[in-house]
Amino acid sequence: MKKPNNTSPQKMPRRDFLAASAVATTAVASTTVNAKQADGKLVVGVMGMQRGRSLVDTFAKHADVVVKYVCDVDSQRAASAAKLVQGAVGYTPQAITKWEDIIADDEIDILVCAAPNHWHAPATIVAAEAGKHVYVEKPCCQNPWEGEQQIAAARKNNVCVQIGTQRRSSPAIIEGMEFIHSGGIGKVHAVNCYYFSQRGSIGTGKPAEVPAHIDYERWQGPAPRQPYVDNRVHYNWHWFWHYGNGELGNNGIHTLDMARWALQAEFPTRVTSTGGRYYFDDDQQTPDTNTVSYEFGDKGHVTWFGNSCNRNGSGFVTVYGDKGSIEFHSAGGYTVKDGSNKEVKTASSGQGQPEHVDNLIQSIQAGDWSKLNAEIEIGHRSTLLCHLGNIAHRVGRVVDCDTKTGRVLGDKEAAALWKREYHEGWEERLTIS
Repeated sequence: MKKPNNTSPQKMPRRDFLAASAVATTAVASTTVNAKQADGKLVVGVMGMQRGRSLVDTFAKHADVVVKYVCDVDSQRAASAAKLVQGAVGYTPQAITKWEDIIADDEIDILVCAAPNHWHAPATIVAAEAGKHVYVEKPCCQNPWEGEQQIAAARKNNVCVQIGTQRRSSPAIIEGMEFIHSGGIGKVHAVNCYYFSQRGSIGTGKPAEVPAHIDYERWQGPAPRQPYVDNRVHYNWHWFWHYGNGELGNNGIHTLDMARWALQAEFPTRVTSTGGRYYFDDDQQTPDTNTVSYEFGDKGHVTWFGNSCNRNGSGFVTVYGDKGSIEFHSAGGYTVKDGSNKEVKTASSGQGQPEHVDNLIQSIQAGDWSKLNAEIEIGHRSTLLCHLGNIAHRVGRVVDCDTKTGRVLGDKEAAALWKREYHEGWEERLTIS
């Protein structure tokens, strides 16, 4: 199978750090993935081996893909992921700790970024500037400005960038959305979204020595430096504004993406957030109980309710129309009820991860990013709902938005949260001109 022209890496970007890393990583050229295995296939490097373990498995099992690298700043996790691929498909990708090695390799067609949120946009932008296609996990960016730069980088370099809201490719969910858009439940006016979990306390962190198997400097990457604390890495960074986006960005993105899809809406007019930290007296900064409301003018209204520390609830996404409702299930599928609340139709399928990966592969092969089900502009607009909800929560008041851009109106304090501060040199690297 001949690769499409736009998979060939473009000229290495002007970034000095990439040039330096290419020199420093010449030794990475050897790998246990041989030329016969890679011949005619798209070559992939996967970054971040928590969520990335599942993605490695899915990409490696695709007939048109070979995974050349598995990367994590934790060398133990990288090695473990390489063994996972070996067990699944019979070859061993190279386990590395430097994501720059993936970018510097001319054979790589696709970067998969499943690293922490503060890496999502930087890795996407640098990869796009190097001519790589990208599969980036949700939320696509740590702040709204980064999402705008991701779109600009994708367009400038004509690469495919797919965000990991995999339900966009779930057969039953696509069918349910088509049913809504064809008028199956009448005029849609509201969507309710839910998330329930039972997370425990993260305790009070203490300064500690960085474990020998973790490259903490590389883990921090574009974020301003903070001392290593023993309750942040590998997962609890989600609950700190410096790195993550709370439960709204962690899991709310899936349901809010579906809500926006159902309403066929782009940017909200107003956003309100209520809630806070109620369950534990610990280091977590983001709310464990949160209700966020989004107004979309005549398109309708969306609410998201997140309860991170109590599973006593149910639901995922329910769409209401003047002739009935449709409830989407987290596992993939839906149930339709008529105006009398009587069940009239049901369907099921998976969440869509294999189909989502296949959609990316087919779009690359076709040389057409518009075929992506969750292209970066779609992903940014859905992710922006999470950011706006967090901004409203942090300033403690209603946020009004520009319906053409999603930007904050008339509130300097809220607008200041559109962008973050960066470690030295990174803001320039991420600014697309």
